[in-house]
Amino acid sequence: MVTTSKKLVISGYYGFNNSGDEAVLKSILTALQEESQRSNVTIEPIVLSIDPEWTTSMYGVRAVHRMKLKEVREALKESDGLISGGGSLLQDATGLKSIPYYLGVIKLAQWLKKPTFIYAQGIGPVHRKIFNPMIKSVFKSCTYVSVRDEQSADYLRRLGLKWNQIHVVPDPVMGLPLPDTASPVRDEADPSTAGEQPTHAKLPVIGVSVRFWESDRKELTAIAAGLKKLATKKAVHLRFMPFHLPDDVQASRFIMEMIDDVTSKGSEISITDDLTDPQQMLEEVSRCDLMIGMRLHSLIYAASQYVPPVGISYDPKIDQFLLRLESEPAGNTSSLDGDKFAETVAGLLEHRSQWLKQHEDRITALKQEAVEPAKQIITYLGRKG
Repeated sequence: MVTTSKKLVISGYYGFNNSGDEAVLKSILTALQEESQRSNVTIEPIVLSIDPEWTTSMYGVRAVHRMKLKEVREALKESDGLISGGGSLLQDATGLKSIPYYLGVIKLAQWLKKPTFIYAQGIGPVHRKIFNPMIKSVFKSCTYVSVRDEQSADYLRRLGLKWNQIHVVPDPVMGLPLPDTASPVRDEADPSTAGEQPTHAKLPVIGVSVRFWESDRKELTAIAAGLKKLATKKAVHLRFMPFHLPDDVQASRFIMEMIDDVTSKGSEISITDDLTDPQQMLEEVSRCDLMIGMRLHSLIYAASQYVPPVGISYDPKIDQFLLRLESEPAGNTSSLDGDKFAETVAGLLEHRSQWLKQHEDRITALKQEAVEPAKQIITYLGRKG
């Protein structure tokens, strides 16, 4: 069998120190590599990154600066196609620049007569109608379109894409494997527990991934109240895991300071030390008994490792992912009740084995389905020779 080599440009929110998006990239790279080993196609990735040097050193792949048009154009010109995704790239909730940028990259590839592949994207929210015809025009010219939830598929169908043009697949991070060899985990203890040795093996470990969202910080205040109530009634280890550096570190410390000293009740508080490697963060999450998350990918990490996730919704994407697990958020950032939140966490911790029994088969299926876009892309490139 003759092996052919294909260059694929990969466009997404890469190089920004966001563990979730880096996990998306690592998952795509891993899935492409594994699928290429089963075929006669070898993939040479070229990643569009805000920090190409860091991306190259982290993943061992070629990277070019995502904001330097000449470099992007040259990479696309020499490539055999473009992957756009995954993640929430096409949304205008965080600003007006994302949709034009990512559509622009796809359109440039199409102008250069390159096949374009949409890889497990979450589309929306799209509040401004001006973007609808732009998304419709670009997506209708794509070779392959996959989205990570039914809501994204429904949006594209309303724009005029046919149902059989859209594949609904899990987020690629559901297929991310743990690192081959376990790496040592560093602990940066809370000041109230300084000098004490962590007792991870003795206490239930509750992972916590938070971010700033509400301007008055009421959601973080409610989370702090709930966690303090929980940690004073039951001895637990609260393990804060910042997914987006440095903002999530600040949000985590905001809560940690409000919780204050719970060691007198036998509980413990710690925070991960600036983890940027997605598989090391995945390893951290895999050690938890429960995962509380505002960041979508903290919940996806947890589910992929059969760790029950407790979602706090600030965006429809949280609800949509939990819906795929036949679950729902513990509350919304705009109206989170600390006491009810504590009861939800305590209840799930107590009935953890029951939750796993109910969800194990569904999670296993999602993990297997997560590599489907890579299979489709490799098969297409293989046919093209």
